[in-house]
Amino acid sequence: MAPSGAGLLVLTAPLAALPGRAAAAVAAAAGVVAGPLYVHLQPGLRLAGPAAPPAAPPACPALLRALAALYAAAAAQRGLDLRVLLSPGGRLARPPRVLLAPAAEAPGPPEPVQRGLQRLAATAYGCPPRLPALLLADPPGDPPEHPQEHDAALPDFSDVAVGGTFDRLHGAHRLLLSVCCLLARQRLLAGVADGDLLRHKVLPELIEPYELRAAKLREFLQDVKPSLRYDIVPLADPYGPSVTDPDLQCLVVSEETRRGGEAVNKKRLENGLPELALYEIVLMKDPDHSQNEEEKISSSSLRQRLLGTLLRPPRQDPALPSRPYVIGLTGGTGSGKTSIAKLLGQLGAFLIDADKLGHAVYVPGGPAYKQVVATFGAEILTEDGTINRKVLGAKVFGNHERLKSLTDIVWPEMAQMVKEQIGEADARGKAVCVLDAAVLLEAGWQDMVHEVWTAIIPEEEAVKRIMVRDGLSEEAAYSRLRSQMSNSQRVEQSQVVLCTLWEPDVTRKQVEKAWELLQQRLNQ
Repeated sequence: MAPSGAGLLVLTAPLAALPGRAAAAVAAAAGVVAGPLYVHLQPGLRLAGPAAPPAAPPACPALLRALAALYAAAAAQRGLDLRVLLSPGGRLARPPRVLLAPAAEAPGPPEPVQRGLQRLAATAYGCPPRLPALLLADPPGDPPEHPQEHDAALPDFSDVAVGGTFDRLHGAHRLLLSVCCLLARQRLLAGVADGDLLRHKVLPELIEPYELRAAKLREFLQDVKPSLRYDIVPLADPYGPSVTDPDLQCLVVSEETRRGGEAVNKKRLENGLPELALYEIVLMKDPDHSQNEEEKISSSSLRQRLLGTLLRPPRQDPALPSRPYVIGLTGGTGSGKTSIAKLLGQLGAFLIDADKLGHAVYVPGGPAYKQVVATFGAEILTEDGTINRKVLGAKVFGNHERLKSLTDIVWPEMAQMVKEQIGEADARGKAVCVLDAAVLLEAGWQDMVHEVWTAIIPEEEAVKRIMVRDGLSEEAAYSRLRSQMSNSQRVEQSQVVLCTLWEPDVTRKQVEKAWELLQQRLNQ
């Protein structure tokens, strides 16, 4: 059966058994459900027995271990959208289309178990009474042993706070938020980093907008524990309302953020407020992290894995010939765009260097030569009659009107030369053509390409590269960089993003991944 829609997985085994069973149960459910996959935990429930009221799992360390195992299992299923429900009784954001239970947890004839699943889903979550109900096949081998449970209850607080970026909610986020929900009786205050707090994150250009992150966060929380009140606020500084809200009692932290929690308490004392209890959670390890990624499951690692992938659909323009397939490669100065173009050329792409075409339009006899000289005067010429690009650049730099006069002359001529080069690529039988052009978006040349690929680099790193390469001062390098389109502006208009921040081998692997995925798109 092909995975489709949302599903509800009911697990009735003892909580202590779930860490050993989670991977198999989630993998089996992932074969049926595209997501979200909701999980109802009710240890000891007999699905085939008499009707029993839905009940929340006990808030204890065994539940935390079960949650960690389930969210880790979901991460192994290509980030399956798993939501473990901690308080039955709410309407789910994405109504389930199928009900699931492991066959091993529901012995006996399937019909009574299926009716029990339907009854539970209807009573606890308002699902239609006749949803399809499936029993998942047992994994091969003996069922794992599990220890006896002797866990004390978790502490609880009326109002709990937590903060984070919450970009593309992953398993570690979900575990963190679930802990917050278990600790809180009335309210959870969730601060979502925004503005300057994002500047020094890895690949900030790929962080989802605040509104989208907040909406996804609220949907997850309201599904998981609908009985709580959720205050979701943007954080413009590391503290936010945690240092001014008198009702807060607890702040949930990790080993990494504990010092931040201690700083919050220091500020609270300065503000005449009592300290918060700091509840520390254990970070989830990422078994699949690569050399340049963090060992923990993190948003920054997930953003790095987006590099080279298709972020938005290619342009659909009937007027654009399907062959050769044209990639527009762009990026700011110092971004490493040229090195990416060379790698694509080695993989088989026909390369068009817009910078070389730019030089060609200025040479005596070139298509833009006479008009440029007539517009900007003979003082831009050298003794041999060629245009001095540095003198011309000085005339237009910082003057928007003069710069536009120049680009209105030069860009159309360059575009015509690009079209001729694309025609040459077609004549040579090349399937893919890469237009390497820093001004691709500014010139409006995206209309000539099927996909825009952008090379990005943090501003600080770009400045260092420009200073070394061109011998400029730091101030001049920043000035040059900030006169161009920003990384974020380019990314917003791009299908694929690449980054040359790390070792050349990391860039090469990104480009090879992007090329392989491109070939798959072309062969569909």
